Amino acid sequence: MSFLSFGQRSVDTWVDVRAKVGFLAAHRSSMAHLAKEIAYAGEISYLFQTKGHKAWHKAYKYPSLGVTAFFGSVGNDRVLGHYFGVFSFINFPVARYNKYSLSVRLGCGLGYGTKYYKKNFPEDSATLYNVAIGSSINAQITAAIENKWTLGNHSISATVDFTHFSNGAAKVPNLGLNLPFVSLGYGYKIKSAIDTTEYTHEAYQKKWQFGLVGFASLKEVYPVGGRKYPVLGLNLVVRRFFRPKVAMEISFDFISKQAILAHQPDVKKTQDEIIQLGIFAGYVLPLDKFHFVLGMGVYVRDKYKPEDALYHRVGMRYVFDNGININLVLKSHWARADYVEYGIGYTFRR
Repeated sequence: MSFLSFGQRSVDTWVDVRAKVGFLAAHRSSMAHLAKEIAYAGEISYLFQTKGHKAWHKAYKYPSLGVTAFFGSVGNDRVLGHYFGVFSFINFPVARYNKYSLSVRLGCGLGYGTKYYKKNFPEDSATLYNVAIGSSINAQITAAIENKWTLGNHSISATVDFTHFSNGAAKVPNLGLNLPFVSLGYGYKIKSAIDTTEYTHEAYQKKWQFGLVGFASLKEVYPVGGRKYPVLGLNLVVRRFFRPKVAMEISFDFISKQAILAHQPDVKKTQDEIIQLGIFAGYVLPLDKFHFVLGMGVYVRDKYKPEDALYHRVGMRYVFDNGININLVLKSHWARADYVEYGIGYTFRR
């Protein structure tokens, strides 16, 4: 069974610039000395509207896709320096009324910081040490709510967003930078076209999927400059798709994190004893072959308990037609990164 999706709609391409002001949210007491200044930043974005040639385009009210260049300060020029980043994003429409629209934006990419732990500081300036970031290259994650007014080829927007920089504990310190921003933007439509194509899609069907994912990572532990330990794991996954925009998954996780050997180093441990077992439940936002994943797990076996009993995952995966999937997921304990899972797996009944 199939259905037609009519593309008789305006397909616009925009360039957007915005000025941002915010602050560094010191989510740990050890970061209190860092939040000294107002953070100022700017962004330049290129975005275009989806046409409807994929079934998920209509399900999500024809979202926009784009790429953004970020540049600015993060709340303490002397210690934290400035950041430059590039990330791709998807803009999900929530409501439209005449010339006004409300949307939610999710973005992910890479950021470069000009200063990180101990760089350019004398050894005795302990209070100036950057305890938040230990590397120049970090992941940049952004979530935003945008209000937009469109007047012909021009637009004005008011946005609230949350921007995060961290390296996923690949190098410590890695408390991360969390920055709430508000911004004003101006957009100009550089291209407009009417798409009249008729697209044919298969009717949506609820379905179950089963799969497995193997992943690897590296985790550095304190003290700074210490050893990097490998992490290996396997996830057994059951996934249920309920609607075009709603899916859930449960996984049983086997984790061998060698950094546990450095926890309570006076206690002798075996490889079998450091294996962690967990059960994870997550929400999946499916965009055809591309999925966003967000959820929480609990350890059912964790003999030495180096972190909290609960853990969290946020990330993405891409599932190929042959069932092979690649995964990039941040595992954390609340706001504290544990490591980044670089995974490859297989989905049955794809």
